[in-house]
Amino acid sequence: YYVFFTGTAGSGKTTMVKEFQEYLLDQEMDVAVVNMDPAVERLPYTPDFDVRDYVDAMEVMERYGLGPNSSLIVSVDLLLTKATEIKNDIGNIEANYVLVDTPGQVELFAYRDTGRTFSSLLVGDSKSVNVFLLDAFLARDARSYVSLLLLSSSVRFKLGIPQLNVLSKIDLISKDELNNLLEWGQGEGLMDSLGVIDDYSFELVKTLVESLEVPPIPVSSPSRQG
Repeated sequence: YYVFFTGTAGSGKTTMVKEFQEYLLDQEMDVAVVNMDPAVERLPYTPDFDVRDYVDAMEVMERYGLGPNSSLIVSVDLLLTKATEIKNDIGNIEANYVLVDTPGQVELFAYRDTGRTFSSLLVGDSKSVNVFLLDAFLARDARSYVSLLLLSSSVRFKLGIPQLNVLSKIDLISKDELNNLLEWGQGEGLMDSLGVIDDYSFELVKTLVESLEVPPIPVSSPSRQG
């Protein structure tokens, strides 16, 4: 089973991967971790597969005179040229659960083909799910909450695999703020919190909330709550 962790930069993907790996190991489950971020400098875990062994975003940036974001896009594109090698290496991973830590630039999975292509390459014929992290600290604002839900919908549509939305970093918000987020996830009080919105926005938000199969799950990686 491949479990992808996606979300905006700073939403806590790498920390959650580390803690979830340790949780699975505590349950005596067989787990491996894949680092898909060619620009990361330090990791709190030891990856079983690391894209930096194939391409380094910092080297790409210097070689082609690119900025940080462009170098990441080019790096992921370059990874696809090594598809056969990568597939062979990934095939050597023998674990029931493979956790995939993705780059902070969620645009790679929301708007570009490379994210979907590379994820398909990783998974092959295996089962997969995407965990989208909604930063609870950002989501405290009703309009930001809706914007994050829209982004999560874009990622789900682009990847085309089952998805769970997770409210990450709930240890950074108050109980009242968390209760608000939980109510919004049930469709309660969100419209009132948004204030005055036009008819288009009203229908959009209504459809978005009604389409949620499961409300976002509150999680704190440090305490393992959730």
